[in-house]
This record gives sequence, C-alpha cells and structure tokens, in this order.
Amino acid sequence: MEAVDFDPRPALVVAATDDAEEDERIAYLTKAHGVPVNVVDQPALCDVVIPSIVERGDVAIGISTGGAAPVLGRRLRERIESLLPIRMGELVSFARERRGRVAEAITPDGRRGFWERLFSGPVAEAVYDGDMAGAEAGFAASLQTGGLQAGTIHIVGAGPGDPELLTLKALRVLQEADVVLYDNLVSDAVLDLVRRDAERRYVGKKKADHSMAQEDIGALMVSLAAAGKRVVRLKGGDPYIFGRGGEEVDAALSAGFKPDVIPGITAAAGCAAASSIPLTHRGLSQAVTYVTAQGGNGGAPDIDWEALARLQHTIVIYMGVGRARQVAFDLTRAGLPANTPAAIVEKGTLPDQRIIRTRSSELGTAVAEAGVEGPAVLIIGKVAARADGAGLLDLIKEEALAA
Repeated sequence: MEAVDFDPRPALVVAATDDAEEDERIAYLTKAHGVPVNVVDQPALCDVVIPSIVERGDVAIGISTGGAAPVLGRRLRERIESLLPIRMGELVSFARERRGRVAEAITPDGRRGFWERLFSGPVAEAVYDGDMAGAEAGFAASLQTGGLQAGTIHIVGAGPGDPELLTLKALRVLQEADVVLYDNLVSDAVLDLVRRDAERRYVGKKKADHSMAQEDIGALMVSLAAAGKRVVRLKGGDPYIFGRGGEEVDAALSAGFKPDVIPGITAAAGCAAASSIPLTHRGLSQAVTYVTAQGGNGGAPDIDWEALARLQHTIVIYMGVGRARQVAFDLTRAGLPANTPAAIVEKGTLPDQRIIRTRSSELGTAVAEAGVEGPAVLIIGKVAARADGAGLLDLIKEEALAA
C-alpha cells in the first residue's frame, strides 16, 4: 500500500475562550506552527476574519467588518436575509438547468436582456411562489417570443404609513416595478422604497378632490400592463379593506390580466397597535367590526347601527373624521351607552401620530376641538380606554366615575 503524507496540523484555529490572555497565547502558538488563527473580538491577532454568511442555495453573500464589529455584521446579515426571497436558491437552480435551452434559442447579444427580464418578471415570481409548473410554462413562452414578456399587475397594500410595516413581498415588488400608481394615503417613507428609476403616478382620492375616477385608474393600470410594464397599484392600508381593491382586480381580469394582490396591514390593526389598544381583550371585547362612515357615493353608509350597538364589542370606523358627530349620534340613538370609551388615532404609526381619548357620544366634539384632519380611525368600545398606554385599572376607575 502506497504511503500517504499526512499533515496533522489543523487548517484553521479559532480562539474563543473568553480569556484574553489565553486567546493571545493560543494565537502566538498557532502562528509559530504556521497555522492561520482567528481570535474572537481581537482583530489585531487574527490572520483571517470569519464573515457572516447569507445563503440561498447556490447564492452566498459574505459580510465582514474586518473583525472590528462582528455584532454589526450579524445585524447586516439579518437585514439582507429579510430582503432575499426564501426560494432564491430555487430560482438559481431553475436558471442553471435551462441555460442550454436559452443558448440554443436566444442570440448571444440578446441573452443578457432575456435573463434580466426573467429574473424580475412573472417566471421568477412563479418560482418564488413555489409554482414550478407555471414557471416552466412562462419560461417556454419567453423562449418562443425571444424573451419579451407581457406586463404584470400587482395590487399592493402599503400599510398605515410606517415603511417597516410593509411585507417583504411588497418591498420586493416595489423594487422591481416599472410604474407605481399610488394613493394619497401612501406615506413618503414608503414611496422612498420604490425603485429609483420607476415612474410614479399619483392617482389619489381625497374628500371632494379626486385626481382620477376609479374607472380611469383601472383603465390606466391595464393600459400600462398591456404595454409590457410591471405595474404596481400601491394603496394605503390593505387593498381589500375599504380600499376598492376588488374593483381593480375586476378591471384587470376583464382585460385578461391575472393580478397579484399583496395584503397590507390595515389601518385598524396598525393604529390600534401603535396606540396600545387591543382590538379584542378577554373580558372586554370578544370581537371587532370594521365599518366605514362613507357610503359608495360619498353619502351616509347603509349600516345597521342598532345591531352594532347591541353587540357591545369593538367598533372601528374608517373615514369617520368628517362624519364623527353623525356617527356618535347614530350609535347613541341605537342604544350604545353614551359613556362608552372611544379613541381617535390620527396618522397612526407615523412620527406625528396623535391619540385623542374621548367618549362615543363626544366624538364629534373631540374631533373639532383637537382639529383632527386625518387620516384617522375612530375606535369605540371598552378597549379604547387603554389608548396611549392606559391600563385596565384606569378603565375600572373611569367606569366607576361614570357610574
């Protein structure tokens, strides 16, 4: 049997004893034997630095601070991990297995553009969603058209305003969009996350000030997608909670597009969390109902106020600032106790958020005296007494005084 040379020395030594003198002794001994060493938190003694690694299959990203701030390196890794789709490794494998087919079907000068469109288009989206059959069908169609792809439509919830409350999928879509159609309820901080070279069009609607009719927004969305654009319809809150997202989905479907709806944190949830109001709480409220104070044509909504009052649970009123006095009257007349705790949360989750604590019968007066302009939600029910950090003891005291 042929002899094989064997070097018993380790390839790398890591010193991490939590004893600085012992780590230094290990470092000098290791260096004397020609073995590279890493001494944790002592970069001056290190021959090598071990970076933080982010891996998605064959995608690997190393983050190093030169040993000066390893905790910062780990924090950067966490941030990068949150930005990378979980199935990015699967997308790399998908592309590797099809490189030969691309080389046969696409000319060399067109391949770069083909891959750029694939990695930011519906084929990649299908892989990220785990729809491998859809991804293969889209890939085959792209080969037949030389890589040209049809436009796409995403209807995205921007949440209540704080950009850190966006979903990871919403952030990715915003950074891949060609055109973003956005509402007045979308904060500037969220818009700052849109891809820099994307076109932005304001299509917001305010009270008595509609920059574009709903039908025209749908038509614009469809026409841009028909021109091959990646279109994002960006809406405050959640598209399907008083956001008219269903109407925009219908407009897309009627034109032959299958839109992707990405939910957002609705104003009720965002404002409640930001103002320390549990929308449900054992012993106080077993349910929550969302209603709007605006009807379909801007008039009064068709709401069964008596049914709401009987339930004795949390009520959240959207678009209620302008009709706060009428809401208070309707609920009191329907039988809701006049001293029911209420809270007005204006610009919830944003730096200039305001919380006004009041009673259900005094909502109109509270809005007027505080000069509330909105956007704001009205939260009515026993849980509202906890607004802005008030505890259960405060609630008990207030109810005792009111009695």
